[in-house]
Amino acid sequence: MLKEFGDFIARGNVMDLAVGIIIGAAFTAIVASLVDDLVNPLIGLFIGGVDFGGISFGLGDAQFMIGNFINAVIKFLIIAWVVFLLVRSVNRLRDRLAPKEEPAPEAPAGPSQEQLLAEIRDLLKTRS
Repeated sequence: MLKEFGDFIARGNVMDLAVGIIIGAAFTAIVASLVDDLVNPLIGLFIGGVDFGGISFGLGDAQFMIGNFINAVIKFLIIAWVVFLLVRSVNRLRDRLAPKEEPAPEAPAGPSQEQLLAEIRDLLKTRS
């Protein structure tokens, strides 16, 4: 069982996944800082610093913080939009920098089935 576990860990795709998760966590911190420190204050200028955090209602002893949920949804949408813009920009830059591939030349068309059958027929006629 330990050998199987060692083989599993040594596979490249597991290591790639680990690197992806670590890079993703670091990237999340960067994007969250971008949104919290740059985008949200800019949006706050336009909507007058509206904070939905105080919106809530209670039923018995339970307190439902709808405002916090609204803030989380807004933050998610902003982060998703910023990530979309970053990925789109990186893809466009990669496409511009990537060498253009020449289309492969088309293979010459071979004889059709009818032509092959006609040749076989003619060869059979000459042999008999």
